[in-house]
Amino acid sequence: HVQLVESGGGSVQAGGSLRLFCAARGYTYDTYCMGWFRRPPGKEREGIAVIDSDGDTAYAESLKDRFTISVDNAKNTLYLEMNTLEPEDTAMYYCAAFLGRCGGTSASKLNTHTYTYWGLGTQVTVS
Repeated sequence: HVQLVESGGGSVQAGGSLRLFCAARGYTYDTYCMGWFRRPPGKEREGIAVIDSDGDTAYAESLKDRFTISVDNAKNTLYLEMNTLEPEDTAMYYCAAFLGRCGGTSASKLNTHTYTYWGLGTQVTVS
């Protein structure tokens, strides 16, 4: 059984920064693909960034200059560093995992349907 729990969300003023955490338990990091996704109000869930067990990353083109994904395997924790936040970044943020290889295009890796495990989300509000 795999559980993912996000934390670190909150309210921040435009231009500020925030760090999100995703704690994973129920499995050991071996071969995986993990990502951050978000659902803005009234919009579909979209991919932000992905990192796999080889250390390869993929980012949404519009966010790659401001968001950074990383992982600490020893702590079983996934991170998302968010900088220069804008009101448009307001959303529920989710982490997700696929226990296997998620090779292919960046678009494929950022597709929500790739992932089989999801956290419940953490809210980020930018004003």
